[in-house]
Amino acid sequence: MEKLGLTLDNKARLLALLIAIFAAAALRLIPHPPNFSPIAAMALFSGAYLPRRALAFVAPFAALLLSDAVLGFYAGMNFVYFSFALTVLIGWAVASRKTPLTIGGAAVASSLLFFVLTNFGMWLFSGFYPLTSAGLVACFVAAIPFFQNTLVGDLSFTVLLFGGFALLERLVPAIRQPLTARTAAA
Repeated sequence: MEKLGLTLDNKARLLALLIAIFAAAALRLIPHPPNFSPIAAMALFSGAYLPRRALAFVAPFAALLLSDAVLGFYAGMNFVYFSFALTVLIGWAVASRKTPLTIGGAAVASSLLFFVLTNFGMWLFSGFYPLTSAGLVACFVAAIPFFQNTLVGDLSFTVLLFGGFALLERLVPAIRQPLTARTAAA
């Protein structure tokens, strides 16, 4: 833990953050509508809260990989994982200014990013669409009904993770970020 730059004061915080991330991953295993999943919110939350940048990637990707091992691996995983890596970066961008507006905007941006990247991958490699501009448009149009679930899921799980953790910080002093870390992040 000391290699991660953690003191006794914030080990409880890290444990709470990791539990939240892996709990979100576990929710992916429960039956849900297509694209209504906690993964983007989990990546956004990791980027915004985890103390080391490498850990911000490792935690959600480990959870994602474990849940994919249970659910099954699939074509196009590289586009999904890449979109979530970029979502961790979006989380970094909101880390120093976590307001409802920036977090909500980041969740919407993550949803749009996932939509564009994964459907571009579907168009490029699935063989379902001609590799023309008309084929790309057809692919995106066919995916619009799924975007609704993506957006609602990302916003819902973002509220659950960010709001739940903010509430937990108020209720459990041991997981609050030390004042020096808060002022350094601001």
